[in-house]
Amino acid sequence: MFCTKVKEFLSKKGVQYTERDIAKDQAAISEMKKMGFMTTPITVIDGRVVIGYDTEKLDELLKG
Repeated sequence: MFCTKVKEFLSKKGVQYTERDIAKDQAAISEMKKMGFMTTPITVIDGRVVIGYDTEKLDELLKG
């Protein structure tokens, strides 16, 4: 649910992104665990992480 919201948010902003589906990509699950997270969505912008559907933080990182 929130993964879809993040994708919609980024698309409306004209932001290109790479989707990693943990249900289909074992490497994506491993990377997520290495980062110390067990929940999705995880959005990484310039090395900074946003967990969940946090539009304020996404906007902040996209501007900066």
